[in-house]
Amino acid sequence: MKKVLAIFVLAMTTSIAFAQDDAKSTPLEISGSGDLYYKYDFSKTANIPTSFGTDQNSVSLGMLDIAFKKTIKKVSFVGELSFGPRGQRQSIPNEPGEVYDDNGDQVLGVSTSGDSFHIQNLYATYAVSDKLSLTAGYMGTFIGYEVISPLGNFSYSTSYLFTNGPFQNAGLKANYKITDKFGAMVGIFNDSWNSYKADPIKGLNAVGGQLSFATDGVSVYLNAMDGSVSGTIVDLTATFQLSKEFKLGVNAADFSNTGDQGYTGAAIYPSYAFSDAFALGIRGEYFKYKEGSGDTGVTAFTLSGNYKVSGLTVIPEFRLDTNSDEVFVNSDMNPTKSASQVLLAVVYGF
Repeated sequence: MKKVLAIFVLAMTTSIAFAQDDAKSTPLEISGSGDLYYKYDFSKTANIPTSFGTDQNSVSLGMLDIAFKKTIKKVSFVGELSFGPRGQRQSIPNEPGEVYDDNGDQVLGVSTSGDSFHIQNLYATYAVSDKLSLTAGYMGTFIGYEVISPLGNFSYSTSYLFTNGPFQNAGLKANYKITDKFGAMVGIFNDSWNSYKADPIKGLNAVGGQLSFATDGVSVYLNAMDGSVSGTIVDLTATFQLSKEFKLGVNAADFSNTGDQGYTGAAIYPSYAFSDAFALGIRGEYFKYKEGSGDTGVTAFTLSGNYKVSGLTVIPEFRLDTNSDEVFVNSDMNPTKSASQVLLAVVYGF
């Protein structure tokens, strides 16, 4: 571990020194967030099967997230590490790993608990021109409205669309700025979502693309990805700043895989800023699994507040989910069609 830290410090020092010698280099940028939460489900058990904020009646950790960015001439590099359940085992499937003794010499067994940290992003971008850029590495997905970092979401709990979609994609992509408002992306990616390595036989088996339109008050993204392993997903995300106070987000997606597996769904995200410090928002979502995945549908409403002071955001939240089948349980552990919870989260961004 000491060797790893020494190498990291040396690399950072070298990078900073190099930046001082190169007028076209930018300073090393460091940003991130930390979050924790308390959640209470009225069934007295973890009941709603979406990502993050799942611990019942507990003050629990989300994650500590740290991102590094550096640009030297036409090349930029991004690395992002997260520590804690939100950015580790709750978002990325763990692979079995060998457990060693204190000296690191003898294998004691195999663990499925995962590493103590997770790499959210690790990629480099080369700006070929003012319009064209090429990116390679392990990247947060371009699909979907919500993201892993709580800084990027209005609600602390997440949608069914987010939970069932990709979190990250590894591969190569090209971004092209068609005009000041329109853009396009095309890429090839590893055969499976959320994995930094591909099946050696299938390799870069998935293709994806994006068309974008963005102005000061409107942004619209049409996304798609297709692969024999990952399946086919088509996704639309949009944000409309209808006034200084009122903002509306939209997300719709359809996913299909072999054996009638998949889902379809849509969500809206209206929010209103009563002041610079406080805003109130609702997430309304309808989500339905396809026949091969259970053929059930759920309607979910989440009411969230955002109170901001300096870099801190306090998020009180109430959520109610209703399913067409009895997939939830009540406080007596009997099957029921609805589930509700309250949550209080604190998120600090830096």
